[in-house]
Amino acid sequence: MNLSPLPVIMLEPLVRAALLEDLGRAGDVTTDAIVTPYHYARTVLAARQRGIVVGLDLAILAFRLISPDVEISVERPDGSSVVEGEVIASVSGPARTILTAERTALNFLCHLSGIATATASIVAAVREHPAKIVCTRKTTPGLRAIEKYAVRAGGGANHRFGLDDAILIKDNHITIAGGIRAAIKRARASAGHLVKIEVEVDTLTQLEEALTLAPDAILLDNMSVDQLREAVLMVAGRAITEASGRITAASAPAIAATGIDLISIGWLTHSAPILDIGLDFRAR
Repeated sequence: MNLSPLPVIMLEPLVRAALLEDLGRAGDVTTDAIVTPYHYARTVLAARQRGIVVGLDLAILAFRLISPDVEISVERPDGSSVVEGEVIASVSGPARTILTAERTALNFLCHLSGIATATASIVAAVREHPAKIVCTRKTTPGLRAIEKYAVRAGGGANHRFGLDDAILIKDNHITIAGGIRAAIKRARASAGHLVKIEVEVDTLTQLEEALTLAPDAILLDNMSVDQLREAVLMVAGRAITEASGRITAASAPAIAATGIDLISIGWLTHSAPILDIGLDFRAR
């Protein structure tokens, strides 16, 4: 699986900030008091439940930024499916380093693996339909790039990375502009020739009005399955159609069956539960 992993130059500041947050002013006072500098340890990162592994580059950085003497062997790379008890990677080296970096490494690994696992569950639920599962900008501040990477690892796709990616006219924009027609006209007058325009609609009446101005995409917000089905027929391939609003693995198949192109789900990045992964010491 080609996940186009993020470059180390982008990941290192995130991991350094997380380590500094944990180390505070005095470092790991517990480990420094109990473990000698010369104690060598063999450990493994192991899955404690079934899921998709993502975030190993960040976990590895957490250990190696504390000490370059840590040796890491990856058994299950990013994007791999794992079952309970399966070894993801082995980590050997100074025990102080491993214990000090443990929580930072696991925070990244468990969080991103949880996003990928949740994404995979929705992707599997709609696999009989062509609809793509996409994430949103509802991400943890500072972690957007890696959270969206985790979505891709789970088989999903990415929506906008930022406000500068495309024009997305939402309900508040429409209210301020004085209506859908005015909002789209202003957007089209401002947009460059490569900038896509998407407009959010809540009703089929709004959709009908929006279609007269030929936006590139239509965001169908919080519509029922019947409304979505009718909306797809109205659009008739003239624009990309996107469904959003409290979509779950249970509701996604019926939504995908309407012929919608995209299903956007914010909770994949802001509320997905972690995948439980632990660090276990092994006998020398």
